[in-house]
Amino acid sequence: MSSISQASEQPRSSGLERDARMIHADQPVAPSNIAIGVVIGRTSEFFDFFVYAIGSVLVFPRLIFPFAEPLQATLYSFLVFSLAFLARPLGSVIFMAIDRRHGRGVKLTIAMFMLGGSTAAISFLPGYGNIGMWAIILLCFFRFCQGLALGGAWDGLASLLALNAPANRRGWYAMIPQLGAPVGFMLASGLFAFFVANLSEEDFLSWGWRYPFFCAFAINVVALFARLRLVATPEFGALLERHELQPVYISELLRLHGRDVLIGAFVPLATYALFHLVTVFPLSWVTLFSEESAVSFMIVEIIGAAFCIVGIVASGLMADRIGRRGQLAVCAALIAVFSFVAPILLGSGSTARHTFVILGFSLLGLSFGQAAGALASRFGQHYRYSGAALTSDLAWLVGAGFAPFVALSLSSELGLRFAGYYLLSGAICTLLALAFSKKLETLDT
Repeated sequence: MSSISQASEQPRSSGLERDARMIHADQPVAPSNIAIGVVIGRTSEFFDFFVYAIGSVLVFPRLIFPFAEPLQATLYSFLVFSLAFLARPLGSVIFMAIDRRHGRGVKLTIAMFMLGGSTAAISFLPGYGNIGMWAIILLCFFRFCQGLALGGAWDGLASLLALNAPANRRGWYAMIPQLGAPVGFMLASGLFAFFVANLSEEDFLSWGWRYPFFCAFAINVVALFARLRLVATPEFGALLERHELQPVYISELLRLHGRDVLIGAFVPLATYALFHLVTVFPLSWVTLFSEESAVSFMIVEIIGAAFCIVGIVASGLMADRIGRRGQLAVCAALIAVFSFVAPILLGSGSTARHTFVILGFSLLGLSFGQAAGALASRFGQHYRYSGAALTSDLAWLVGAGFAPFVALSLSSELGLRFAGYYLLSGAICTLLALAFSKKLETLDT
């Protein structure tokens, strides 16, 4: 049975979604409104992501793994951190089945409540001193649930935005969803910096760290309504009816586009490796091996995130001028150069470390701005939604899932230059994947 006939046999959306589209049929949504909704949704995801990432450095090594030395405890914490990336492909498979049976709105509602609920549940987690091994087991369970929910949070709205963009501005519109990452990072880092700066260490580890996790639920509710409003638009419904945002079976996707999924997973590898090597890993290094306070370094990272926003915006202009494939190749080459400079800067004094942050975040923005669009561009319209979702899951898993653990392990044992070699390997993989990839220039986005 063909994929199109399979899709036509499944309900394309729930009755409530169809009713909502009829109500809004005479109210077309401008690309600018779609962009706002997409950024709000991505910000909520990355807020949850970075709240947990910062907690993996400042909280869990002491609260969940107090029996280990600080370095070993942080490594244990980073291993738990990776569970979400392992769960994410499974989440995509499960939630695509929900999407086919019950509609995009039901899928998103379950996924967003699961994401916010799992993050908020961590805020109530007792420490190892209270419940022993159950603290580790529960943390692993909630982290795994976060990963499942992130797989289900893939909504197709970025493609909706791109398909409503002018033909000569697709690079510009492709970068807009990526703005959610630095905004989410700034919110999460700002909350943690406030509590670390204003509470004693005892109070912070007792209750202060819990507030950022608890806030995640409210932020996810706001983001859910922003997304559901867009799912209920006539534009979204029309794309569903044409099967352009319709989920397909993963087995069919891999049978017809397995090579595209594999190559696509390696295209943004340099970007996703850099993602954690300028956010999570340096905070752990500074906390463990320098005299600089976590608060002052997080403030510098917040400033770096502002440079990341500038880089993301610049990526849109650059991609529209030289093409996405050329833009990604230039960024991968720059990341390769940065991989030799970064260890020297991070291993020096505070001024050099702050320079590392600003340069790293700027480069991250320039490369991250087109990463998601590169994933979607490998697939035709019918396979765009599912192909981009699965490829994104695999790219994050390979490029970023174990990056903090690997970088900290190599650096603590062999020196910081080996973290640079790790980043260099990601840049080489990206350049090789781009060499095998020709569709980035021919497909829309």
